[in-house]
Amino acid sequence: MRFIIRTLAAAAALWVAVQFIDGIKITTAANSPAYYGTILAVAFIFGLVNAIVKPIVKLLGCAIIVLTLGLFLLVINAAMLLLTSWIAGELGIPFHVDNFYPAAFWGSVIISLVSWLLGLLIPDND
Repeated sequence: MRFIIRTLAAAAALWVAVQFIDGIKITTAANSPAYYGTILAVAFIFGLVNAIVKPIVKLLGCAIIVLTLGLFLLVINAAMLLLTSWIAGELGIPFHVDNFYPAAFWGSVIISLVSWLLGLLIPDND
């Protein structure tokens, strides 16, 4: 159940990023079932990328993260969003992030902020 709630929160965060960042696009008709299905599929892929690839990248880049006082995590988050876009493209999902800056960088900032805010509202069973 927790996984489903987290995926829905990520989908909401991705929807906000698509609305505000011009370089992040979903090429299906807005407000259609396919549009929301695309957002859910991308949120699932984004969750898998963050669960599998991100810890490895953070481990390899831990020295840079410490040297930059954590600011390098913004670069890692943007790279994870670009990787999600690439995987979605390979799977035929109509989601695309144009470039690293400004689309992926600011998109990852918005996704992180919205996910954090939703995390405050979603009760944690720990």
